[in-house]
Order: sequence, then C-alpha cells, then structure tokens
Amino acid sequence: NLHQGAIGVGIDLSTGRTFSGVWHERHIDQHPDTGGMLSGRIIPYWDEILALTARCYEFAGLGFIGVDIVLDEEQGPMMLEINARPGLTIQLANKIGALPRLRYVEGISNLPQAIGDRVQLAKNLARYPNYLG
Repeated sequence: NLHQGAIGVGIDLSTGRTFSGVWHERHIDQHPDTGGMLSGRIIPYWDEILALTARCYEFAGLGFIGVDIVLDEEQGPMMLEINARPGLTIQLANKIGALPRLRYVEGISNLPQAIGDRVQLAKNLARYPNYLG
C-alpha cells in the first residue's frame, strides 16, 4: 500500500538482496522511524518466495499480478493476497520500469511451465538486463 504511506524496498530478483527504498514517491536510504538501512539486507527464503509467487500465476489466470508475501517465523513464506491490479509505484524502489520486463516476457512464445524454470527466467532477467533491449 505504497499510496497509503507504506515503505517500498527494491529487491534484486537474482539474489534477494535489497538495494533501495521509496516512501511517498521519494527515494530514501533509511527507515524513517528506526533509521535502519534499507539496502544490503538479504531476504530469507528468497528462492521459496519466488517459487510461491510463480505458483500464484496459476491461481489467478491473469497475465500480470502482484503477490503480497508475509514471512512467518515457523512456516516461512506465505501468500497473503494476489492483486489483479497491483500498484506500480514499486517501480520507483526497483529503479526500473515494469514495461520492458513485461514486453520481454510477453514476447516469449513458450513460457516455462515448471516453477523452477519460471524462477530462473526471473533471475536471468535481473542478472542480464540487456535482455530487455
């Protein structure tokens, strides 16, 4: 809910490492309340989170979704909700627009069916942005 004042944090899809923050559509480096750095953190269970979000595609049946994930201390990552029309302000935190990635994926004639292959596709797009032209 970035439009309501939440803090968004950009995450490198290939590594799960945070690299930037956004709050009220402004770039920030530190949490405004705690002063903690927003970049350089490793998201636990990163590969599991990517696999979980890739599986959500089958539930929704839409070409583009946003998936909210929570981390439970005992159960690990869990899907909170699937958004059919996710907010796009997160592009500010990620420092890259969604359109080049969406167009690239749209141009793939046979998207991978296996979850692991979908996760690898996402990681490759993050590692090699020149894929995006």
